[in-house]
Amino acid sequence: MIKKHLPMSLEEVRALGWDKLDVILVTGDCYVDHPSFGAAMVGRHLQSLGLKVGVIAAPDPDRIEDFKKLGEPSMFFGVTAGAMDSMVMLRTAQKKHRSDDAYAEGGEAGHRPARAVMVYSNRIRAAFKGASVIIGGMESSLRRFSHYDFWDDKVRRSILPDSKADILVYGMGERPLTRIVERMRAGESLKQMKDIPGTAVMISMEERKEVGDRAQTIPSFEEVSSDKTKYARASRMIHMNQNPGCARTLVQKHGARYVLVNPPSGALSTEELDAIYALPFTRVPHPSYKGKIPAYEMIRHSITAMRGCFGGCSFCALTAHQGRAVQSRSEESVLEEVAKVAAMDDFTGHVSDIGGPTANMYRMECQEPQVEAICRRVSCVYPKICHRLGTSHGPLLKLLKKARQAPGVKKVFVASGVRYDLANLSPEYIRELARNHVSGQLKVAPEHSDPAVLAVMRKPPMESYDLFVQRFLKESSESGLEQYVVPYFISAHPGCGLEEEVEMAMFLKKRNIRPRQIQDFIPIPMTLAGDAYYCGVDPISNREVKVDRGGRERRLHRALIQYYKPENEKDLREALRNTGREDLIGRGPGTLVKPHTAGQAPRDSRKYARKKWGKE
Repeated sequence: MIKKHLPMSLEEVRALGWDKLDVILVTGDCYVDHPSFGAAMVGRHLQSLGLKVGVIAAPDPDRIEDFKKLGEPSMFFGVTAGAMDSMVMLRTAQKKHRSDDAYAEGGEAGHRPARAVMVYSNRIRAAFKGASVIIGGMESSLRRFSHYDFWDDKVRRSILPDSKADILVYGMGERPLTRIVERMRAGESLKQMKDIPGTAVMISMEERKEVGDRAQTIPSFEEVSSDKTKYARASRMIHMNQNPGCARTLVQKHGARYVLVNPPSGALSTEELDAIYALPFTRVPHPSYKGKIPAYEMIRHSITAMRGCFGGCSFCALTAHQGRAVQSRSEESVLEEVAKVAAMDDFTGHVSDIGGPTANMYRMECQEPQVEAICRRVSCVYPKICHRLGTSHGPLLKLLKKARQAPGVKKVFVASGVRYDLANLSPEYIRELARNHVSGQLKVAPEHSDPAVLAVMRKPPMESYDLFVQRFLKESSESGLEQYVVPYFISAHPGCGLEEEVEMAMFLKKRNIRPRQIQDFIPIPMTLAGDAYYCGVDPISNREVKVDRGGRERRLHRALIQYYKPENEKDLREALRNTGREDLIGRGPGTLVKPHTAGQAPRDSRKYARKKWGKE
């Protein structure tokens, strides 16, 4: 197996002694040969199967030559938009163009097309008629069914027929791709593969009849695009079929054909995960790049210890993509990677993170496999932590201790999000976190303060957050460390009207919390919150939820959370009048904003905002 980067040019292909590639991966990101980057992970895995793999990174859709530069592969093209959905990468919550791209060289925006999977797939078809195309990654996974698209403000078809791909791989792709390769080597074409877990394909009406009762039919594209009740029903059926142990094959009619989505492929074993992370990654960007790649700069000395998340937060796309079962690497595997990081030329002694989608779910799993196999809960910890869930922080504490004692390591930070309801079950974990794994500030995401909004989010109550903060600050103080908790919040989330946001603003002011970074809610396809935004109901409970969709309303939400900024004063007064809370306009300690003085120009100009707060 080659230990250099996967080739990105014909010269590099020939230098390896190869005449032709078996697989060409096309990605919207720069190619960084690091296990945190999807193209590298998939490419190295395919290489371990004995395939010759090349990469086309961030091709120009207007240059057909970009798609031809490595020739046509003998097996297939693998297409991904990159680490995230291309529309999220390109547009803000206000639907404006983003000014940067963390996965591009120099952080420069403009190299990734909108709906990148569709664009790349169709350009490949134009370059090589009859080429086999597999699509995957976050964008394909979350758009495998008909879905509401925030940027078009309409329900779109599955990405599968629009991309004209042969097969869609969803979730983490190693196992489905292994089966695809095995069957191609046995002589099957992609169009013959209709039953591989973790994949979706298009089938005809005749093929639908052949599938019969093995598959469950969900409301069609035509139905969900015209009836929100049926959209919510389809969403519930999809989310009730995400457990590999009991999920059914789902089919959704699109015109004269059907999208057939097989059950998820299932969690990888510790041994399988260890083998993947032991592949010969160089851990650096391809040498053709001269500028820095911001996403790489953030994670170059970080280590993934686990995949998956059983938290079930309704707004989170990671659970939908990686699955609810936490898959943990062995302690030995993680420590071997710590040694590799410590041997890097630019390593200064600080491991930036050991974690995953969350910081503290390592080795946590259901203690009753027979129950887990039939469980249809969307969260193992909401509304309460399941009594069958193993919640010991012991394996994680042992791992972190050994990692910080490794040769060459001065400090191991925890940068992944801490699930504080779980952390509260382990005072020892909070103690170790405060004493050894934080540098001044710990970022935690309570997301909101209102119980009804937290219920829609499927987040723990504020009492759980308060208990964690109290314990963390106490441990920090007793260790002689001045450390703080920096909370993160989401504005305009489904379930939250202006009234709830006003209460949150007062909650923040009373605690002297001034959020500098907040996330404006974006409805992501195949998330429960995204579906609730479109339908106006929680698809699981079928309860109505408040939704503020207008750009002006969403701006008022943001202003309320950042109540302390002078440039938000005008919006604050408008929000308070709209909610009948003029009592909060005044100069007393129990108010949010001072009254507007006649003749005084309101401080809400962009010029003032830039001068006072920079680019925030």
